Parts: sequence; structure tokens; C-alpha cells
Amino acid sequence: MSLPLAPALRIGTHAVVNQIKGGKYPLVLMLEPLLRCNLACPGCGKIDYPDAILNRRLSVEQCMQAIEECGAPAVSIAGGEPLLHRDMPAIVQGYIARKKFVILCTNALLLKKKIEDYAPSPYFTWSIHLDGDKAMHDKAVDQPGTYDTALEAIHLAKAKGFRVQVNCTVFNDANTENLAAFLTLMTSLDVEVTISPGYAYERAADQEHFLTRERTKNLFRDLFRRGNNAKAWKFTNSPLFLDFLAGNRTYACTPWSMPLRTVFGWQKPCYLVGEGYVDTFAELMEGTDWDQYGVGKYEKCSNCMVHCGFEGTAAAEGITNPWAFIKTGMSGIRTDGPMAQEVDLSQARSALDVHSTHVEQEMEKIRIEDPEGYRRATKVA
Repeated sequence: MSLPLAPALRIGTHAVVNQIKGGKYPLVLMLEPLLRCNLACPGCGKIDYPDAILNRRLSVEQCMQAIEECGAPAVSIAGGEPLLHRDMPAIVQGYIARKKFVILCTNALLLKKKIEDYAPSPYFTWSIHLDGDKAMHDKAVDQPGTYDTALEAIHLAKAKGFRVQVNCTVFNDANTENLAAFLTLMTSLDVEVTISPGYAYERAADQEHFLTRERTKNLFRDLFRRGNNAKAWKFTNSPLFLDFLAGNRTYACTPWSMPLRTVFGWQKPCYLVGEGYVDTFAELMEGTDWDQYGVGKYEKCSNCMVHCGFEGTAAAEGITNPWAFIKTGMSGIRTDGPMAQEVDLSQARSALDVHSTHVEQEMEKIRIEDPEGYRRATKVA
């Protein structure tokens, strides 16, 4: 990842100092200040909520408190669609004033309308959601024309002096030839890509196109082979994480490296698995039984190879074993030969269905705290 010098130094120093100290520490705050979106992607598990919950917003103060609590040097703002939040410019500016590196994730449908609310900064980047080329992306979001809108937004943002990257989620029906061409196009535009296999959200509308671990490794080997062992393209991802995707490393996830603050609270245990919510970051860190989660430990985690779980592991190895980081970055990703030993999944505990319980608890909370809003959202007379 090629970050501007100032935020790169702050992020690097944070990681090295905390790695030396030992213990668990966050690298990036994942923030969902709202869950409402202007798309209904079939692979998304975060929009299936009653209107009363979709109408909830984190305040500017709550967003600032979240970064102060966890102390992460960077924040990735997602959702939902963040540009639907009327206070998003103030939230972004508040983080920049604190010298936190801000990644504002958006599907770009509103970017042309909203872009004047933001100013270029070394501490700010737009992350545009693009799941491959036009055919792949428009299918993934289930709305024709979104790819063209996003590509136009990339050109607009770069013309105005913003740093821009792309967030690309890969599913099992991805055509690696087309995906390689897409990565080549992004590189020609001087746009880095955060690439990751999709996570099988249990409540996603489309359950047929998520990747298994074996399929993930073979797909990324084929993809990286088409790009000179991935050296032809620009990624925000660590080369060690890319090496992991290609099956060359066996990693356990580091779920606390990218903790999630959402409208429900701090999500236990991680950005992807919601098994409970607490009011403070300290409660998240101290009250979560981390040994109960992860690949080989919990059924919901079995096929996960997503960047928000494993980039923290790759970053830690890059600090403790810098030669591995340098060697992989220089030589590229190995795309043939034996794969690293797979994690045994046979002893993973069964998945628990707790989604409805959390929805009921939040609805009751809204009914008490905002009875008028509750009545409007639920159409109660």
C-alpha cells in the first residue's frame, strides 16, 4: 500500500510499538454509522433490518468517541451507504483533525452530488465499491449502470485531487480473465485495489455464490498467475495476505485488529460475525471469549478468508518477520506447487442463530428511547 508519508508513519509506528508491547490492539476502526443503503446487493447481510433500525444513525460525538476508545490510527467508514448520513462531512473532518487516516467507503451513486462537501487531504481516501468489471459488478449489486457511475466517480475524484482506491469483493462465479483485465484497468488509472473473497453472511439473499476455502485459493492462484504473480497490479493489501489467499500460508484470524462500532454498539466478536453487542471498546476486548471464534473453532468462520480478519495477522508477521514481507513483495505470489496445510474444520462448534434476538432487543430499545420514531417506522397507530 502506498500511503502518504504522514499517515503511513503514524500507522506504522502504532503497529510496531504495540507489537513490541504484546497483547491485542486494533489497526483500523470499522465504523458503520448507519445500515441503510441505496442498493440491495444480494450478497450483503447488513440491510435485512426493520425500518426502525435502518433509520438509526450514530452521532458525530459517538463516532469520535469510538476512535478515542479504541485508539486505532485509521478508520474505515462503511454501512449501509455512508453518504446517506447527513453528518458524514463533519465525521470525516473530525477524524482528520485527530490525524486519523480515513477510508470512506461508498457505492458512488451519490458521490458526484456530495463531493464538494469534502476536501483532499493526506489523511483521506475515497474507497469505491467495484466488484470487478461492468458485467461482474452490476450483477453483484443487482442494479445495471452502477459500474459506469462508479467509474465516472473515480475520474471525478482523482481530477479534484483526491486519493482513490477500490474495494473489490470476489465471489465463486468470478471470471479470472475478466477480473485480471479489471485490475489492469485500475492500475492504469493509478488506483489501488483492496481485494477480498466475500463472507457468507447467513442472512444474505444469495447463498449460492460465496467461496469455499479451497475454491478461494485456486481462484486467486489463477488470478495472480494472469498478473505476473500479482506484481502487475496495485493493491492496498499486504503481499503476505495475498500470499495467504493463494494458499501459501496458514493463518489464524486476528478479529480484534479491525473492531466494528455499529448502531447496535461494539459488535462481538468481529466485523463479520455479530454474536452480541456491548457499549464500550473495553467491554469488547475484555468480555469476548476470543478462543471460541475463528477458522476451525466456529462453523460461521469455516470459509472465511476476508481481509478484515486476516490482514492483521499478515501485518503482525510483516513486523516480526520483515524478510518474509520483503521477499514476497519482491518475488510476487507463488501460483503453483503444494499449498500450505489447511486448518482442520471437523471440530468447529455449530453455528448459533442469534440475529433475531439482537433485532428484537434493538427494536425494544428504540421503542423506549424514541417512541415516535418507532411508531412511524412500524406504522403503529
